[in-house]
Amino acid sequence: MVNTINIILIGNGRMRSEEHIQRNMKAVRASGSKIEQVLGKALWKANIRYRKQYSKLPGKPDFVLPKYKVAIFCDSHFWHGYNWEQKKHDHKNNMQFWHNKIERNIERDKEVNTSLTEMGWNVIRFWEHEIRQDVEKCVERIKQAAN
Repeated sequence: MVNTINIILIGNGRMRSEEHIQRNMKAVRASGSKIEQVLGKALWKANIRYRKQYSKLPGKPDFVLPKYKVAIFCDSHFWHGYNWEQKKHDHKNNMQFWHNKIERNIERDKEVNTSLTEMGWNVIRFWEHEIRQDVEKCVERIKQAAN
C-alpha cells in the first residue's frame, strides 16, 4: 500500500500538506487570540476595566466598556479581509469558498457596526497590525471614546 501526501500550493509559492493546513485551521480560536491578549493586557495596565466576549451585544465584541457604551473588536487580517481587493487573489485553493467566507465576514462586520451604532454604542475596530505596531495608540483611542 502506498502512502500519499497531498501537497497544496499556497501564497508566495509556499507548499503545505493538507494535514499541516488542517492542523493550523483547527488551532484558530474564536477568542483569546494573541492580539486580544496584547490589547487586553494594555487596557488592564492603563486601569481600564472591561468585559470580554460580551454576548449581550450583536457581534459579541472582543472587549466592552459597558459604562461608556464602547464596543471594541480586534480584527485579524485573514478572517476580516484586510486590504481585501488586493489580497483576495492570494488564495490558491478552494477560492470560491474563501472568497464567500471572507466577504460575508466583511459584510457581517458592517452590519454589526450599524446595529451597535443604532443602539447608541461607540464601535472601535482595530486591525491586527495596529495592535501589534502600537498598542498604546489603540489604548488612547479607547480612552478618547470613553470620555
